[in-house]
Amino acid sequence: MDTMDQNKPKSLLMFLIPSLIGVAMFMTPIPSDDGFTIPVAVLSGWLQGLLEGALPYIMTALIVISFLGSLVQKGFRPLWMDQNAFLRNLFDVSIFWVVTRLLAAVFAVLTLFELGVPAIYDPYTGGLLLYDLLPLLFTIFLFAGLFLPLLLNFGLLEFFGALLTKVMRPLFTLPGRSSIDSLTSWLGDGTIGVILTNKQYEEGFYSKREAAVIATTFSVVSITFSLVIIEEVGLSHMFFPFYLTVILAGVIAALIMPRIPPLSRKPQTYAEGKEQPDEAIPDEYKAQSFGSVKFGVDMAEKRAAGQQGVAAFFKSGGKNVLDMWLGVAPVVMAFGTIALIIAENTPFFTYLGMPFIPLLELMQIPEAAAASETMVVGFADMFLPAIFASGIESEMTRFIIGCLAVSQLVYLSEVGGVILGSKIPLNLGELFIIFIERTLITLPVIVVIAHIIF
Repeated sequence: MDTMDQNKPKSLLMFLIPSLIGVAMFMTPIPSDDGFTIPVAVLSGWLQGLLEGALPYIMTALIVISFLGSLVQKGFRPLWMDQNAFLRNLFDVSIFWVVTRLLAAVFAVLTLFELGVPAIYDPYTGGLLLYDLLPLLFTIFLFAGLFLPLLLNFGLLEFFGALLTKVMRPLFTLPGRSSIDSLTSWLGDGTIGVILTNKQYEEGFYSKREAAVIATTFSVVSITFSLVIIEEVGLSHMFFPFYLTVILAGVIAALIMPRIPPLSRKPQTYAEGKEQPDEAIPDEYKAQSFGSVKFGVDMAEKRAAGQQGVAAFFKSGGKNVLDMWLGVAPVVMAFGTIALIIAENTPFFTYLGMPFIPLLELMQIPEAAAASETMVVGFADMFLPAIFASGIESEMTRFIIGCLAVSQLVYLSEVGGVILGSKIPLNLGELFIIFIERTLITLPVIVVIAHIIF
């Protein structure tokens, strides 16, 4: 037996064991009080409960450190920071992002100590972010960052890439490995899907277009969040038809969105000049039974064999965590707070929703004027449409609003903020256009199903 054959069982185990642990942590649904969740979310909830009172202070400190680090790097460029590639990447950001981090630090400090303008630290604006969302992101980022390498680095994506490219390419114009991003979001949390997509983009597995498409199309809202939305609109007894409607609308949006601007105009180029990964199955595998499976296993084993041990694994995970804490959290705080202040204190989103009134009336949706106010407000936060819908009497209208809130996907207080804080090439204007497009694509699908049900 030659050396390659002798190493075969070892390389297979190096692929299977970490990957199965990753699947167990990120994709295995387990029962919870709200329905189903995943182990990473359970760990996140446990730590959040343990550190409950301290987390707003911790997040404020991290956001302030993020700004001060950028200020030192941009203003003084100390040698110890300049020569460290990780620190340079973390703090050497453009002036726009330095200002964003400054705003986030100001908002966080004012909210924590309830100083200045009440509109900033209100429980529905800065308070919602600092006391509800950022503590969740702190713990999600910690466990997702540490353990995502189990999904990324040991061959699981290579295996599914070989199996599913023939499905994902023609339908969604995406590589097969993107199916894992979607599953992770669906069972866990949309932010985890964005984090996973961003890492794959940075490592050269996704092009700019593919990363933008996956982040805005496949980072779907989790089952848990969907349960919260359906409860908020007072239709818990209709969760099954509600979620089936969301899935159908989401699939139709996923078929259309990659083929229209702005996503279709994103270049098919890769981060830092990397070349496109070869997805083609070699001829020698095509001639075999289950050739794509064998090719996937071989590619997975090759990827797993390149890993450097436990210390390197946790060092890589630790860098992921710091990158998210110091890079993403300030963006969520800054953009999320501004969006929520506008939504709560001005009629801005009400005015933006007015053009939808004739469309909603044409679709014969009851209480069209009230429903129009919820059409665009979801760009600030996914829960706002459900909150606005609480005063609407029509069950059908509330059903439509709930489904649309989940299907719109790109909201600044979480997924949108995480995208803006990542390396994925999307700006605020493009996110808003994508949000409107998703609204216009999914709304007719949801309305047709609502008319059938009601």
